[in-house]
Amino acid sequence: MTEAKNNGYSSILVTGGAGFIGSNFVRLLATERPDARIHVIDALTYAGNLSNIEDLVKSGRITFRRGDIANSEDVRLAVPENCDAVVNFAAESHVDRSLQDASAFLRTNIQGTQVLIHQAMQSHVKRFVQVSTDEVYGSIDAPDSATETSPLLPSNPYSASKAGADLLLYSLHHTHGTDIVVTRCTNNYGPYQFPEKLIPLMITNALEERPLPVYGDGQNIRDWIHVEDHCRGILAALEQGRSGQVYNFGGRCEWTNLDLVKKLLDLLNRPHSLITFVKDRLGHDRRYSLAIEKSREELGWSPRVEFESGLERTVIWYKSQKSWWRSIKSGEYMAYYDAMYSGDHAIHSGA
Repeated sequence: MTEAKNNGYSSILVTGGAGFIGSNFVRLLATERPDARIHVIDALTYAGNLSNIEDLVKSGRITFRRGDIANSEDVRLAVPENCDAVVNFAAESHVDRSLQDASAFLRTNIQGTQVLIHQAMQSHVKRFVQVSTDEVYGSIDAPDSATETSPLLPSNPYSASKAGADLLLYSLHHTHGTDIVVTRCTNNYGPYQFPEKLIPLMITNALEERPLPVYGDGQNIRDWIHVEDHCRGILAALEQGRSGQVYNFGGRCEWTNLDLVKKLLDLLNRPHSLITFVKDRLGHDRRYSLAIEKSREELGWSPRVEFESGLERTVIWYKSQKSWWRSIKSGEYMAYYDAMYSGDHAIHSGA
C-alpha cells in the first residue's frame, strides 16, 4: 500500500455499512460518486440493519455481504479484486455496553481492525480510512478543544479499544508506509441511528410518552454534528487526506444533555416532566470538544447543516419511521434497556 495521489477511487469496501453512520456514508457515496463500485460488509448485529441500505442492494447499486471483520475468511471474501480503498465503520460503539463487558469491543474494534488492515495490505488496497471517535481524547475542560495531536486519554473500554486500533494503524504507517487516514468526530445525529443513542432514544421515548432517562445531573456537554456533515468529511479525508494523518470533524455546537433533551421535548410538544434522572454512568466524561481547523484548511471541509434545522429534520424522520424504530426497540434490545434504566438506576423524575 502506497500513499494515494488520486482524488477518487473506483472500488471501495465499506465495513459496517448497514449501521447508522456507515449507511449514511454509503448513500452519500452512491450519490456523489456514481461511477464507484461500492461493496459493503456488515455483521448485522443489534446496531446493523439491512433495511438501512436494502433499496441500494436490491437496485444493484451496491453489493452486500454479511460478515464479521474479526473473521479472516469473511474479510478475505469481502475485499473485492482490485479494491482501491477500505473505509472502516464496523465497531462496537455503545459505552454502556463496554462497561458491562469489554470483550466484544476488543474483538471487533482492535482484532477486527487488525484483520482488515492485514487483508488490505495483502490485497494491495491503496488507502485505509479508520473512522474513530472524539472519545479517544477523553474529557476536555472548557474552553479548550482537542486537536489531532492532543494526547489520547480514553476513559472507558469502548474509547480505549478505538484508541488501540488508531495506534495500531499508525504503527503500520510508520513501519511499512501503509496508507492510512484516521478520522475522529463528535456526536452524530440524523436518520437511521440506533435508538439506544441519546437523540433517537429521547425522540422515540417521547413519542411513546415514556420516561426520558438522563444520566446524573444532565450537565455533561457534547458537541453535535449532523451525520451528513460527518460523511462529507470522511469522503474528503478518503480522497484528499494526507497519508498517516488524523482529521477531526465537529459541529461546533455544544449542548448539555439536559438542555438538549428539553429542546427535543419542546419540538415534540411533550412535557418536561417526562425527564427521569438516572444513576450516572461510571467514569462519565464531562465534556467532549474537537478543534476542526486542520480539516477546514487541508480538506476544505466545514459543517453545513445548521443544528436547529437538522434537529427538526431528524425529529420529522423518526415521527415518519415508527415501524423502523419500533421493530428495533422490541425483543432483545428492550431486555437490555430495562436492565440499564429500571430499578435502582432510577433516581427521580422531573426537570
